[in-house]
Amino acid sequence: MNKKKLIVPLFVLLAAAVYFVFFYKNKALKFVPENADVVVLIDVKKLTGQYISSLVAHPSKWSESKKKDKKTIPLKDSGIKIPDFLQVFHLKGAKFSEWYSVVELKDPQKFLTFLKSHQFINKGQDIFRKDQVFIKIEGENCILGTSETAFTAIQQLLSKPSGKKTFTADRFIGSSLGSISFISGKKIQNFSIELKADEIEIKNAAEAISFAAAISDMQRKNHFLEAELDGQNIKNYARFFNKNLVDSAQVNYFKATADLEQVNDTIISYGYDDNFNETEKKTVQKIIQPNYIIDLRSSAPEKTWDYFQYKKWINAQNQFTAIPFQPNQIERNEGSIIIKSTRKPIASSPELKENYIFIRNSSLLLSSLSTLTSTEKKILSDIEYIFYRNKGQNYQVSIKAKKEELPLILRW
Repeated sequence: MNKKKLIVPLFVLLAAAVYFVFFYKNKALKFVPENADVVVLIDVKKLTGQYISSLVAHPSKWSESKKKDKKTIPLKDSGIKIPDFLQVFHLKGAKFSEWYSVVELKDPQKFLTFLKSHQFINKGQDIFRKDQVFIKIEGENCILGTSETAFTAIQQLLSKPSGKKTFTADRFIGSSLGSISFISGKKIQNFSIELKADEIEIKNAAEAISFAAAISDMQRKNHFLEAELDGQNIKNYARFFNKNLVDSAQVNYFKATADLEQVNDTIISYGYDDNFNETEKKTVQKIIQPNYIIDLRSSAPEKTWDYFQYKKWINAQNQFTAIPFQPNQIERNEGSIIIKSTRKPIASSPELKENYIFIRNSSLLLSSLSTLTSTEKKILSDIEYIFYRNKGQNYQVSIKAKKEELPLILRW
């Protein structure tokens, strides 16, 4: 047979193989429960392509795979059926910290071996745990979560057709690497997720909101936290915490500035000596405390004050006890309610008449998070700041990492 005649069909077969491996995607979402109020999608094939292209551009990473512990089984050999779109969801009424995902298993026994190699602890009833990751094996499916609280409910929902919503990926995600979608009845609000060399950007509009001058100013002032929010933004955040508090307190403006400081905290304990005389023992430990000033405004400040008193959040010394970091002082001032720490007072930042939250990374913050794993601490230490901004109907979050030789996708 003429070899030239084989070139065209071989090229077609190669092109078809490349398409199905890297570009064809099954967009059916099988694991979105009916009571999910937030859905996060990750385009796994796009993420893989971005990883490969970054790896090709950084040869220094090529040899790292040879240095890895051979006893640890990689994800590609875990027995998991890698989905085209990873579906992570939050259930209505669950704690903000509780997030779940469901994946299919092509080899449950191999997956058990994978869990053992990564030192997951078997808690019984097919539930496994390592740090803050919980896993439950249900036949050919696997439920993953930051908690095991909703495992039974998710299992019941997914076992009946009426417990699942029939969505396709196109309803949530466009051409971006990932998406975060908020579901309220039939209304869905989508935010794209893009992973850049040293930044993760989440937004609901095609164009980014310009805030470069403000960020530069905040970095220069070096505060740990700066925030300014109007009534609508306060309500948006209250959805995840305590909506009733915002409605009852009638707060329609929030401004805060805070710094972190390491201080000595004296703990007094009592015991008895050999003669049964009471003895006092003082222990000094170092703790991280914020110094802060918070400005709350309301259409009816006297009602806000009365509500705080009704909740017994204002004591006889005019301290705001709902904030655990003491000592502080609460006072009314020309329509505002000001809460400020008194150990080391700080001045409030100028009012920008914008909606934003700026959180700067701090070594003091990292040292206080003792429950984090070394991997989680490494990820957090890479972050320079987190910045949220809102203008009209446009919302954007930037997670800015420190500039390094390797892009984020190869660091984490």
